[in-house]
Amino acid sequence: MDLPQPLVSVIIPTYNRPNYLKEAIASAVQQTYENIEIIVSDDCSPESPQRIVESFGDPRIRFQRNPRNLGISLNIIGAFQQARGKYIASLNDDDIWNEDFLDKLVGYLETYPDLVLAFSDHHIMDSNGQINYEATHENTQRWQRDKLKEGIYQPFYEIGLIHQAVACAVATVIRKDAIEWNLFSPQMGPFWDLYLTYLACRNGGGAYYCPQRLSTYRVHSQSESMISGKINATAKIRASKAGIFCYRQFMEDAHLQEYKSYFREKWLEAHTSLSIGLLRIEEKQQARSYLLQVLKQQLQQQKFNLRTIAALALTFAPKF
Repeated sequence: MDLPQPLVSVIIPTYNRPNYLKEAIASAVQQTYENIEIIVSDDCSPESPQRIVESFGDPRIRFQRNPRNLGISLNIIGAFQQARGKYIASLNDDDIWNEDFLDKLVGYLETYPDLVLAFSDHHIMDSNGQINYEATHENTQRWQRDKLKEGIYQPFYEIGLIHQAVACAVATVIRKDAIEWNLFSPQMGPFWDLYLTYLACRNGGGAYYCPQRLSTYRVHSQSESMISGKINATAKIRASKAGIFCYRQFMEDAHLQEYKSYFREKWLEAHTSLSIGLLRIEEKQQARSYLLQVLKQQLQQQKFNLRTIAALALTFAPKF
C-alpha cells in the first residue's frame, strides 16, 4: 500500500503582475504531485489579484493580501509563516514550473532524510515566455551548475553561498523543519533567497542537485534582476544594503570561518556598490563616508580596489 504524499506548501509572493501571476499559479496547479497547498501572498498591489486567484476554483489555493506594501522580504516571511507543509517551495509570480517539478525534487527529499533541500537547473525566458537558450546556457555557467554532477552535496556551503548554485526562489524544495525561521530578518531585502540558502546550509545537512531544467525564470523590465541594475539607483541601494547585511552575517558565522575572507571581500564590494548608488542620487557626503570605511579596511589588508578609488574620486567631482 502506497503511503500518502506529504504536504508541500507552494509560496507565491506577488506584486502588480496579474498576467504573469496567472501563468505561475497555473504551473503550480498543474503539478503531477497533487498534495499541495498554494499560498498566494499579495503585497498590496494597486489592483488586488484576488479575482485571478479565485478564477482557478482550486480549494488548495489560499489568498492573502497585505494591508500595505511590506517589500519582498516581509511579504515572503509572512507567507512562509503560514505554510503547513512538510516541504516548502517558493515560486516567483513571473516564473513557471514544469509539471513534474515537485514530483522529482520531493522524491529525492523523501528518499534521503538527511537532505535539507533538493534543487535543479532552470531555463531563462523572455517577457513573452520564449525560452532563450543562449541565456539559459550562460546562466548555468555563471552559477557553476555546469560543473555539478547529479547527486548529494553535504555540506553545501561552497555551492550554496560561494557559487550560489542553489536558486531558492526559482528551482528548490526545502524541508521546512530544517530551517530556523525565527532567524529571518527584513534586512535581507531582495537577498532573501541567498539568506534562505544560508539558513538551509548552516546546519551541515545535504543538498541534492538534479541537472534537469525543471523550472523557467522570466527576465523582463520589472524583474528584480533588471531593476537592480545600473540605471535604477533606488534598487541598487536596496540590493547593496541587503548584501552588506547578509555578508556580515556570513562573515561572523562560526560555521563559515573557512570562507571568511571571501565574505569580507563581498561585504566591502557591497559597500562600494551602495556608495555608487548614493552618488547617483547626489548623496556625495554619505557615499564618501562609506567609501572611506572600505578604503580603511583595504588599507589594513594592503589590497586596494580600483572601483572603490574611482568612486571616491567622484565624490569630489562637481557633478556625478
